[in-house]
Amino acid sequence: MIYETLSAAALLKIDRENTLVVIPMAAVEQHGPHMPTGTDKILCTAVAEAIEKKLPAEILLIPTLWLGASAHHLRFGSTLDSALDTYIATLCDVARSLLDDGFKRILFLNGHGGNTDPMKIAVRELQPDYVDSLLAAGCYWAAGVETREKTLEGEHKFVGHACEFETSLMLHIRPDLVAIECAENAGELISDDMGGFYISRDMLQRTRKGFTGRPDLASAEKGKTIFEAIVRELVVRAKEFLIAPLGSEYEDLAPPPA
Repeated sequence: MIYETLSAAALLKIDRENTLVVIPMAAVEQHGPHMPTGTDKILCTAVAEAIEKKLPAEILLIPTLWLGASAHHLRFGSTLDSALDTYIATLCDVARSLLDDGFKRILFLNGHGGNTDPMKIAVRELQPDYVDSLLAAGCYWAAGVETREKTLEGEHKFVGHACEFETSLMLHIRPDLVAIECAENAGELISDDMGGFYISRDMLQRTRKGFTGRPDLASAEKGKTIFEAIVRELVVRAKEFLIAPLGSEYEDLAPPPA
């Protein structure tokens, strides 16, 4: 079910308690010399649409929130940013619109690393007012991890920025937007961790050219393999969210005694 294609009358007929509302979150920002600024939006939307197609009667897909928390890219230019307080408030407002309309199961599906902390804060702000609802939040790349780590060739088996992972996915989904001839080894990524302590640094401090890892090793074949693994696992997770118990007390959520 696609929210923006349905009439108000059609939306009223949807089972609020047994539908998972998916809110894709992304960003529009610089992605090095080889990738489009809309990479995060394109990838997250593709994943969300693929999940909805697998579960069209159980998932209600909201239009992708394309603006993200991207201040750490601003010094490179070619970036659109939402202030953290504004972004958190926007996430809460979108979710409240749905929760106040009676929907009980909400999933923020994130496609941009800078949105991760604001997303978690948003669901924490919402939870006290909607204690009998399921409020889930996570990045799409939390799925398909084993396949990703087996498929990527570079040392960076994690998800970076305009990296081997993202570039491969884009070569699978929108190869026409990838200037693969401009992809190169990004070199060393300056860490944001020092002895277990987080160090706040922007991308101009952490990277040479605004991207990470080995996008020069990317391929459409890798992207297809990883994309399909992500979708498979997210469909499983969505089914779990759909049958998870709802309630405001421990007894409502705890499994029955053995």
